[in-house]
Amino acid sequence: MTPRKTTPKKTVRKRRTEYDQSYKRLFSHPKMVEDLLKGFVHEEWVKELDFTTLEVFKDSFVSDNLLERHDDIIWRVRWGKKNWLYVYLLLEFQSSIDHFMAVRIMVYIGLLYQYLIDSQKMQASDKLPPVLPLVIYNGSKRWDATRDISELIADIPGGLEKYCPHLHYFLMDEGKYKNTELVPLHNLVAAIIRLENTRTLENEKAVTQAINEVLGTLVDWLKDDEFSQLRRDIITWLSRTLLPKNVPNVKVPEFVELQEMKTMLHETMQNWYREAEIKGEKKILTHLLETKFGILPTSERATIECLDSAALLKCSKRLLTAKTLQEVIKPA
Repeated sequence: MTPRKTTPKKTVRKRRTEYDQSYKRLFSHPKMVEDLLKGFVHEEWVKELDFTTLEVFKDSFVSDNLLERHDDIIWRVRWGKKNWLYVYLLLEFQSSIDHFMAVRIMVYIGLLYQYLIDSQKMQASDKLPPVLPLVIYNGSKRWDATRDISELIADIPGGLEKYCPHLHYFLMDEGKYKNTELVPLHNLVAAIIRLENTRTLENEKAVTQAINEVLGTLVDWLKDDEFSQLRRDIITWLSRTLLPKNVPNVKVPEFVELQEMKTMLHETMQNWYREAEIKGEKKILTHLLETKFGILPTSERATIECLDSAALLKCSKRLLTAKTLQEVIKPA
């Protein structure tokens, strides 16, 4: 038995790093974070946010053991007239689910609070700002890990329960959203999720068509100059990560604009449809020839496989009056 070919771990890590970094760039744009909160965090306090104040606070932390995190982004936005709300975005791209994510979240928020205390010289009377810990997960399996750290702790005897920590994180499991929910939304994050979820479609033609439909929407939404960098970052993500993963047989050249990518995918689909038509024409001609002249020799079958659409049409016309096989498939 031939051993199954596996992808080297180094290559897998490289692909994941590229994916993480390109995805992180998408959520480094205020418009993406605004659409994320407005479109998917359906809670009353979101209505009180002043999204004109959205700003990146810090994009990584160095903890006491000098381990720097690169797959998170921390934003802050004004909540009410003078209060800051911190949005801790944890971009999670593991194919397997981390059942101890709640512990990681508690550690990260602790690091954030310690940083705020140290850097802003907070006084004893000062209040720490609220933090929304938000996990974005795009794995193929549905997320089933507990989202509150208290549920990870063993049952506590009477009297100890008051010492049990409680910390809940907000989860965006992209795969759980259906197209019927996402299509009506005028929302960039919904469009990104639609692109991600094309991996579940049955074949590359369906995937390519679905991607092209979303690209048409993005071309319209992001046509203004203020979105020029966001357009480039979406193109980078599509070219280097999503398209090679979801439609690996499509050759992806370098692009300047979304419209160019949309045009390329449209032309690719047209070529696929034309190839399918020619394949069908060859099958029909072969069937008609065998009906009239019997089973075709291998050499004649090979000749038919090399014919283009125009040559197939000429052969079909000659078939009506031809008395031999060679009269039909002779050179034009």
